[in-house]
Amino acid sequence: MLYPVAFLLEESFNVGDPQQFPAAEFGLDNYRAIADDLHVLGNTAEVAAIATVLAVLFGFSLAWILTRTSIPGRALLERLMELPYYMTPLVGALAWGILAGPKTGFINQVGHLLGLSGDLVNIYTPFGIGWVMALFEGTVAFVIIGAAMKSMDPSLEEGARVLGAGKLRTIFTVTLPMVAPGVLSAAVFVFAEMLGAFAAAFVLGIPGRFFVITTAIWEATLSYPPDYGRAAALGLSLFAVMLVTLGISRRITRRGSFATISGKAFRPRPIDMGRGGGWLLLVVCWTYIAVSVVLPLAALLLTSFQRFATVVLSQSQFTLDNYATALQMGTLGLAFRNSLLLGFCVATIGMLLTFTLVWIVYRSRTPGRGAFEYIGMFPQAVPRLVFGLGLLWAWINIPIPIYGTLWLLGIAYVTVFLPLGMRTLAGVMLQVDASLEECAKVCGAGWLRRMRTVTLPLLRPGLAAAWLLLFIASVRELGVSIFLMGPNSKVIAPAIVNSWLSSSSELSAAMALLQTATVFAAMLILFAAVRRVSGERA
Repeated sequence: MLYPVAFLLEESFNVGDPQQFPAAEFGLDNYRAIADDLHVLGNTAEVAAIATVLAVLFGFSLAWILTRTSIPGRALLERLMELPYYMTPLVGALAWGILAGPKTGFINQVGHLLGLSGDLVNIYTPFGIGWVMALFEGTVAFVIIGAAMKSMDPSLEEGARVLGAGKLRTIFTVTLPMVAPGVLSAAVFVFAEMLGAFAAAFVLGIPGRFFVITTAIWEATLSYPPDYGRAAALGLSLFAVMLVTLGISRRITRRGSFATISGKAFRPRPIDMGRGGGWLLLVVCWTYIAVSVVLPLAALLLTSFQRFATVVLSQSQFTLDNYATALQMGTLGLAFRNSLLLGFCVATIGMLLTFTLVWIVYRSRTPGRGAFEYIGMFPQAVPRLVFGLGLLWAWINIPIPIYGTLWLLGIAYVTVFLPLGMRTLAGVMLQVDASLEECAKVCGAGWLRRMRTVTLPLLRPGLAAAWLLLFIASVRELGVSIFLMGPNSKVIAPAIVNSWLSSSSELSAAMALLQTATVFAAMLILFAAVRRVSGERA
């Protein structure tokens, strides 16, 4: 992690030839130039704030409904809630561009058919970008907060209900404070993710001439000569924002006690919402699934079978040429296989690594352990486009021949997704009372036995969530892959970007659906194994 950061720092001070390695002239011009990009910084903060608020609201509401209430079909809905995350933000942005683009969007076309003069919606706005980001990152917040809620003793809520508190009062005075570590972890991660988001801002921001830091960095790397110094300075400037955010989160969590798992056994009991309340919450869940999955996939499906995208079926010209073209691209099958292989390896290695780091930060007495969390969050604060540049420079200048191979992509994915695993496990780790491990230690259990018999069984929901999130994040990764993949190490997301840039939206829709179908099939196979590990029942 620190090795590529050194190259990023060096390049951010490079005021000479941007293509010269190592740099020959150094100065602060790249950082001074950030003042000229204040509107870009403001745009980034605006979109990140909108997306974070919406994502945490979606995640907390859905997690509470599916872990604390007795609505029918909870197990199925919990699996379906993860579907938006399987679709890459790039796929979601393409779909919502087709759905809600001005004039040509399907929703606006329907409005025009009904006689409306203007557009009903315009997705090419800051709120539109934040909305699309939140739909897909809301799933991350749901998984993180849901893992914390599954580990919380429900007798605390039952005690409040016995004393006369209503359902809403119980949520805000008991549930929310006790799962604060999970909510804060979700908010910190989602905010950092939104600061460095690229796909949605690229697809939906460029047509509306709305630039954020990542799209400004993209333009800087494509200019001639490429302005790598400005790109590195813009990316590193976001780390200061992430540092403040993480500091606030740590200060809040350390000022209170959030341990709800102790030596007293408990069995989670769902709240009976009544017939009317249960059906209302069921509608809320299915509405989220419809808006985040069904509508985008339907738009992509319709577009992929058309020569020219339109919602007016009488004017449609249906064809299978888009799928034939996509399947004839020899690199597409290789990209699918590479992405799935990387996802499995990165998730397994990353889960073990992040568990070790989280235990060191929150359980050990190692000097300087707090620094591990700040360093571990660094890749999340730096846009992956920029971190990819740092890894590119780092591994070109080291005498180990892994550039352009899956080994380098694997190292890159483990590095950039370390914060995702740490944020997922941190909230659950804080809920496990340290006295449980201390009791085992007093009884003579060594560290490995304590982990195997006490800590790991209690953390199974969080470990399973971390593994799934790391797998999916690896399969859908775009930013780092653009700079690091080689001829024999193609992956899925950049292939779709290249198609969108060089061909029609119809072909891109076909490729996006093929990618989504492949990921869904892989996840169905993996769910059975992960369910056994997490100890969940169907």
